[in-house]
Amino acid sequence: MSAPHHLDEPLRFAYWVPNVSGGLVTSKIEQRTDWSYDYNKRLAVLAEHHGFDYALSQVRYMASYGAAYQQESTSFSLALLLATERLKVIAAVHPGLWHPAVLAKLLTTADHLSGGRAAVNVVSGWFKGEFTALGEHWLEHDERYRRAEEFIRVLRASWTEANAEFAGDFYRLRGYDLKPKPLSTPEVFQGGNSTAARAMAGRVSDWYFSNGKDFDGVTEQIDEVGRTAREHGRTVRFGLNAFLIARDSETEAKDTLREIVAKADVDAVHGFRDAVRQAGSSTSDKRGMWADSAFEDLVQYNDGFRSKLIGTPEQIAHRIVEYKRRGVNLLLLGFLHYLEEVEYFGTHVLPIVRALEAELVPGAGTPEPVGGLR
Repeated sequence: MSAPHHLDEPLRFAYWVPNVSGGLVTSKIEQRTDWSYDYNKRLAVLAEHHGFDYALSQVRYMASYGAAYQQESTSFSLALLLATERLKVIAAVHPGLWHPAVLAKLLTTADHLSGGRAAVNVVSGWFKGEFTALGEHWLEHDERYRRAEEFIRVLRASWTEANAEFAGDFYRLRGYDLKPKPLSTPEVFQGGNSTAARAMAGRVSDWYFSNGKDFDGVTEQIDEVGRTAREHGRTVRFGLNAFLIARDSETEAKDTLREIVAKADVDAVHGFRDAVRQAGSSTSDKRGMWADSAFEDLVQYNDGFRSKLIGTPEQIAHRIVEYKRRGVNLLLLGFLHYLEEVEYFGTHVLPIVRALEAELVPGAGTPEPVGGLR
């Protein structure tokens, strides 16, 4: 019997672009990172030479939970694409603040300029303050996902159809003919843990991003989204968020995590908690992003500590490959000190991952989890 298809493909790795100030943890611990373009250009080149396939530019339009300054995601992503040769850059965007056909045109231009490396992450929107500050109407949770699904359908119609027609509740196309078409249709990523988010991913998205999860949590999401995708004759790939702390010893890595949490910016974390509390509680089944996140989880604002990629290179590599066995195709990583830790990952962790992946080939055996990291 052949191995599951995803086991034959190498895991892909992405990193969160630090295009907003404050780093990837809401903590007063030192974070050697920078939201400037010069720093991010250097980081992107370093990352693509150390095994990273994707970078995700964050979307923020105003200050929130310690992120006082923000670079706009689509223009910043294009700049990083032009500074690199292989890296695919994913620009996060909010439906409701873009018309999807206009964005389709922008991404097509980025696709041509970069040789087919532009991608998009459609963020249905949890930060009500941004919408109200911009004078835009705020929709309830499931309505935001209905709008996001139409948004993705309009993107695809614009990229693939001549004289595209679309009639939805939120968007219309009447003979829209985007030329030139993309060199390759940009990949569409999407996050969200709610029932509505999972169903939407199964119907329309190429990739489903999960917040940080343990093995059981990610397996449950993969099973549900995959089932919906199969019902619609589709396949969806899965990305998992994780904050990675790789150190020469397990003790050093765990001490770093404890220091991050001990030095948390309490006011900023509480502000973020208050902003996202409605994300899960506003759904009919009370299931959604951050619905069960504790204070410690929210210090890394996409529950990145929950994935437990914290330890020695060997421990982390074994855990990463166990996630792959369960259906994860991509790890979306954040770091405390970006330049140093991206290089450390590529030099010390990734070679072990690739060696363990080779053992997943039929007949080669299965790597055993490292003790303490189940």
